[in-house]
Amino acid sequence: MSLPKRVVLVGPMGAGKSTIGRLLARELGYRFLDSDRMIEERCGANIPWIFDVEGEAGFRQRETAMLAELAGETEAVVATGGGAVMRSENLALLKQNAVVVYLKTSIDQQVERTRKDRNRPLLQNDDPEAILRSLFAIRDPLYRQIADVVMHTDRKSPRLVVRQLVNRVNPRTPKHRRQFRKEGRHHA
Repeated sequence: MSLPKRVVLVGPMGAGKSTIGRLLARELGYRFLDSDRMIEERCGANIPWIFDVEGEAGFRQRETAMLAELAGETEAVVATGGGAVMRSENLALLKQNAVVVYLKTSIDQQVERTRKDRNRPLLQNDDPEAILRSLFAIRDPLYRQIADVVMHTDRKSPRLVVRQLVNRVNPRTPKHRRQFRKEGRHHA
């Protein structure tokens, strides 16, 4: 079994896509690409500002353009925004030459992990938990539909999730990669 060309991480806010994505990329010897951070870099503005100025629709257009660009990347782990699955055209872009991993976490974990984060425009209201519940009801079926692997992250360290993911994506990866590094070869 060979490594996938890309690993795409989907899931709700607070699931650990960025943290786990960085660690997974390092473990696989891949680059880590975060679609939200790349949008911010291109715009020269953070996501809350983009939402304020362009609205969610404007942000989603930028997101689709970024996902189209990232669909051509290889040897990369791509972390996506929680709403990336909301546009049907994005689903094909996410699946293209990739293993899609749904990092699933409970609402309680999402609340805990996002409660102090001011960079999440959809949660800037009086009842972020209600918003998270509503988003989960809409998005969970889409995450499941697109996922090749569903990985639960509740009460697991990011390193444990990465170890489990590596075994699901390619059981031989750590040993295989070390062997190829020793021999000076690149993995296929």
